[in-house]
Amino acid sequence: MLAGTLARAGYYMGGWLYRANAANPKGFFESFSVNSVNERLLTSVSPSTRSRSAFKRIWRTRFPSERWLIRLPVDTPIEGDPRSLKRIERLTSKTPFAFKDPRFCYTLDAWRNHLPEDTAFLCIFREPGRTVQSMLKEHQRVYSDLPFSIEEAFGVWNDMYRHVLERHRHRGDWLFIHFDQMLDGSRAEEIETLLNAPIDRNFPDKRLQRSAPVKAPAYVLDTYQELCRLSGFDT
Repeated sequence: MLAGTLARAGYYMGGWLYRANAANPKGFFESFSVNSVNERLLTSVSPSTRSRSAFKRIWRTRFPSERWLIRLPVDTPIEGDPRSLKRIERLTSKTPFAFKDPRFCYTLDAWRNHLPEDTAFLCIFREPGRTVQSMLKEHQRVYSDLPFSIEEAFGVWNDMYRHVLERHRHRGDWLFIHFDQMLDGSRAEEIETLLNAPIDRNFPDKRLQRSAPVKAPAYVLDTYQELCRLSGFDT
């Protein structure tokens, strides 16, 4: 949703954007080129326990793989190999760019040296129970034969945002945005001021908020409350 508001503002969003589907009928605004770089970066720190046959099936779908579902401790260093860094350099040379990938929560450090000084970081989030439901639906759609529990999904959600909160947000200009703040337009002017670019304020669609929330564990709610404070969202 957030990336979609930027799509008409002249940003390069990476090569080969994923097509819209039932999960995201207005589009993903997410690039295979960017995803595959981040997937490669995560390979070195997350040797998969998935079966070889499952990996073959995943690659046949032309999805980068399932490492957006991994858990990583916050102190895990991720350094780019020469091939990945070359691809990062090539992607970030096409300015202005706007790249979206949940894997950035883990891999941002490897991109840092190639980002312009005025790079802005937008971190959007919503109730973890809704996000987890969405994650489980997408997992079932693409990786139905690979085990992934609701407990694991909450763990992934928490690990990703802990990386942002503890590792990344203290460097650069960050804006934390609650999903509902995009729907009601209350942060639109602030986003445009940070980016010095117009956004499509009509793009967010309340009808597409279709995931019913499930109860989140206490440690996840603590992280959610911290994000809400940073975004100024009143729960």
